[in-house]
Amino acid sequence: MGRYEKVDEATDTDERGTMTPPAGPGETKRERRESAREKARVTREAEAKRRRRNKWALQGGLVVGVLAILAVVALVITRSLAPAGPGPLNMASDGIVLSGDGTTVSAVTTDATPADGSPTPSAAGTAEKPSIVVYLDYMCPYCGQFDTTNAEQLETWVTQGAADLEIHPLGFLDNASLGSKYSTRSANALACVANYQPDTALDVNTALFAQQPTENTTGLTNDELVTLVQGAGADDPAVASCITDGEFTDWVASATERALNDPLPNSDLAAVSATPTVLVNGQQYQGSPTDAAAFAQFVAEVAGGQPTGDTSTGELPGSTATPTP
Repeated sequence: MGRYEKVDEATDTDERGTMTPPAGPGETKRERRESAREKARVTREAEAKRRRRNKWALQGGLVVGVLAILAVVALVITRSLAPAGPGPLNMASDGIVLSGDGTTVSAVTTDATPADGSPTPSAAGTAEKPSIVVYLDYMCPYCGQFDTTNAEQLETWVTQGAADLEIHPLGFLDNASLGSKYSTRSANALACVANYQPDTALDVNTALFAQQPTENTTGLTNDELVTLVQGAGADDPAVASCITDGEFTDWVASATERALNDPLPNSDLAAVSATPTVLVNGQQYQGSPTDAAAFAQFVAEVAGGQPTGDTSTGELPGSTATPTP
């Protein structure tokens, strides 16, 4: 046969063509076949068991994976539906209302909005005592311009009892502070003041704008915010820990979402679309944020029940500030 070997001299086949090993000592051809069949049966059963184990493992892994995904989804949904936590005291409207008695400025006291509750709008202003409502962001440069320009006359009107001022701090520009969320943190700082030392809120508001960071910077740290509010008179240790702990940051997010999506109370505005949004008895001031005379004129016109833009108005009732014709 040359180089080729005869395989069937060393092995044999059964009637199904199964190769059988060489006969051992004393084994007949039948015994060899039976032995081969038994080995094949054991091998098949072992393979079947292995496949069943793999199938169960795969199915079990899929079940565990699905359960894990469902758990994550449930956690996300639960967190998204969970209440943001109670709001600060004296901000039931999502803003703090400041009023005067002729000599001093104090906050109008209110209960906190419950974790699962809705804000309670403040009373509308009147001709005798207009309500000036400002939705602002402490990172917003135009808010800073408006406050710097009008802070003195606002304080005069409020102190004299000629007008009420309602401040709504928002986390509107968190994306403009390089990830530090300065808008939310500074709004939280005012909320902490409202909760623990509310009568200092106007001075703190002024101080926050006096040290306003520019957009696209990280802004003040929490420790620097603590120093700032302390310098403005809010020196209660509870205010400091509230700021560093971010006690009302979740509330700031909820209040901001409401302001950006819900109608503004006592006005025809569907929502805040820019900051500052300034309302006088529900009418929006759309003049220059750097023109104190124009703003005083607008307030006097609204308080006097005259069309805004009318230049024949006099001074704001109860105040010593006279708008420029």
